[in-house]
Amino acid sequence: MNPIQSLVAPDMIAQVGFAVVVTLTFTGALIAVLPRSILYNVLGLALGLTGVAGIFLYLGSPFIALMELLIYVGAICISIVFAIMLSRPLHLSLPKRYLPKVGLALGVGLLVFFILSAIIAKTPWQPAPARSSDWSVETLGRYLLTRYDLVFEAISLVLLVAILGAIIISGYARRRPS
Repeated sequence: MNPIQSLVAPDMIAQVGFAVVVTLTFTGALIAVLPRSILYNVLGLALGLTGVAGIFLYLGSPFIALMELLIYVGAICISIVFAIMLSRPLHLSLPKRYLPKVGLALGVGLLVFFILSAIIAKTPWQPAPARSSDWSVETLGRYLLTRYDLVFEAISLVLLVAILGAIIISGYARRRPS
């Protein structure tokens, strides 16, 4: 028997670990909601999502815990921090909207919406085959690299365009006289 196990029961260690992870999650959630500084809110969100990853780890799903850390904490929170740093300072007044540009953006948005709606309506949807009970990391990796690779490439392209757009917009805002 391990000397630590003779002092403290393994169930007790698991309960204390779970309490620490839940406390971390709730503390992060409170920090994400209560402060008035948006940077503190994002850091609280990252802390809360790290706690959620700990809960997934506690539940015996290390793959989902790692994806939680990589996708939500790593990608989304860092993207939000970039957006905050590239955005216009709050103490400056907002420029007036240029109505033809707003109308053009609305028109393009509606056109894209109707085209995608028509594509969705005309697509012959078929029910998915019987779901496999094999959700191993190997199977998920095979699906992500073969069947669903285009989806993830499109998402990365959208994120790239959003980051480039934020950089361009912040460049125009900083060159404009106040």
